[in-house]
Amino acid sequence: MIKMKIYGVTLCAMMVVSVLLLEAPKMMVEAENCNPDELGPCISAVTSNTSPTKTCCQKLKQQKSCYCGYLKNPNYREYAKSSEAKRLANACQIAIPKC
Repeated sequence: MIKMKIYGVTLCAMMVVSVLLLEAPKMMVEAENCNPDELGPCISAVTSNTSPTKTCCQKLKQQKSCYCGYLKNPNYREYAKSSEAKRLANACQIAIPKC
C-alpha cells in the first residue's frame, strides 16, 4: 500500500515537472517580447503629440499581449493607462486588451 502511494506521488510529481518544462519556453518567449525599451520609436509621437510612425505601430502591435503585464507593474502602470497610450493605440488601430 505504501509503495502504491509513493508511486502515485512520484508519478504526479513527474507530470508537474513535465508540464512546467513544456511551458517554460513559452513563458521565456513572452517575457522576451515584453520589453518596454523596444517602444523607443514611439517616444517622439508621445513627446511631440504627433502621429506615430510605422515602426512605432509595429512595436506596439508586437507588445500588445504585454499591456496587462505593464498595467500590473508599478513602474509602467502610469504610462500604460495614460491618454497618450490610448491615443497611440487608436492611431495604430490597436484594440487595447481588457485586463
